[in-house]
Amino acid sequence: MLCESCGKKNATTQIKTILNGELTEYHLCSGCAEKMGYGDLFSDFSFGFSNMLSSFFGNALPERSGLASCKMCGATFRDILNTGKVGCSQCYETFYKELLPSINRIHGNTSHNGKVPQISEEASEMQSLNAKIQDFEIQLQKAIEAQDFEQAAKLRDEIKEMKTKRGDL
Repeated sequence: MLCESCGKKNATTQIKTILNGELTEYHLCSGCAEKMGYGDLFSDFSFGFSNMLSSFFGNALPERSGLASCKMCGATFRDILNTGKVGCSQCYETFYKELLPSINRIHGNTSHNGKVPQISEEASEMQSLNAKIQDFEIQLQKAIEAQDFEQAAKLRDEIKEMKTKRGDL
């Protein structure tokens, strides 16, 4: 079998990658494998991860008019391709259009959703009730300080009723 990179020499190295559950195999000659960072994997325990990562960006470098490098760190898109590393946080904004397809291909999505705790309707109502009780207690304190005992008595009764609903009393 011929090398899939140069197409000239016999393939001696087989590279298998699984990305998003999809298996991809590459058959390379020793020279191309070395160039891509797949030489002696155990020589210094660095197996060319940056070269492997940069292969996700593809070989074609999109032409850009105007913006040639990041204003913050000076990195170019070619630097990102060569190292497989983004220079700084500003690079993500500077090279957004170029990075977007690769980020989507690597991670399967371009936005982080995270995990949002699910709050039941009952818990939501309880939070609302607690906030109301707190608000009424502040109003009660102000009514007492203003010696408006009639209003204070109404607030006290409403607080008592809400606490009963909450299960305190």
